[in-house]
Amino acid sequence: MAKKVLIVYAHQSAGSFSAAAKDAALEVLTAQGCMVEVSDLYAMKFKATATAEDITGEIKNAEHFRYAEETKSAWEAGKLSADITEEQCKLMAADLIIFQFPMYWFTVPAIMKGWIDRVLTLGFAYSQEKRYTQGIFKDKRAMLSFTTGSHESMFSANGINGDMNVTLWPLQNGILHYCGFQVLAPQIFWAPSHVPSEARSTMLEVWRTRLQGLLGEEPLSFTPMDCFDGEKGFQLKPEVHEKHANKEFGLTVGIHLGKRLPPNNQMKAGV
Repeated sequence: MAKKVLIVYAHQSAGSFSAAAKDAALEVLTAQGCMVEVSDLYAMKFKATATAEDITGEIKNAEHFRYAEETKSAWEAGKLSADITEEQCKLMAADLIIFQFPMYWFTVPAIMKGWIDRVLTLGFAYSQEKRYTQGIFKDKRAMLSFTTGSHESMFSANGINGDMNVTLWPLQNGILHYCGFQVLAPQIFWAPSHVPSEARSTMLEVWRTRLQGLLGEEPLSFTPMDCFDGEKGFQLKPEVHEKHANKEFGLTVGIHLGKRLPPNNQMKAGV
């Protein structure tokens, strides 16, 4: 059966490197028999703000509006706004979601953050019981593909911007893995606006080559949810902590046990 891919794309210009990366993914994956759909957020004029307008019908508590609870009830009742429902349908149909964007201020652009805030609603994308390795989307894959404004050296452990692995932890663990996605290693295009055209062409060729085998890649590793004690504030279980007591590195970038961060934990599978 053909795999279904959703590309959530955020760039204002069709002449951008991000657009070229999106087009390459569309072309290569389609050639492999995948059914690829693109949500072009700027072209769609996608609303970035999470407000009461996202609900059709009455609000339960207008005086103290709580977005997560209100949208959960609206989702259960089929009363979310049409733009959210349409994106949720696309996501449900997809086997792989690629987020294609230029990194703004060490994270995703506002319009893409709005997609995340509004589409990944409580109940639909996660719940108290269904998150992380037990998450709702545990049978789906997701990945970040983005450009930076700084060179790779600046995002190193000794660089002025800090370790890119640390920058990626909130996005890949706190959003994608939190919803259960198997997270593929990110595709990072380092400072394409500051390199010669030949280097940009090489970046795209590397991406196109990776796309050939993307669907068969191993995902990044995260600490399984059953390693934590839910009755004790979801702290790492003593036996797991003890098992790693004498190891040089922590488990992950975020769950580091006060040890050295495992190198490339958020950038390469199997490291």
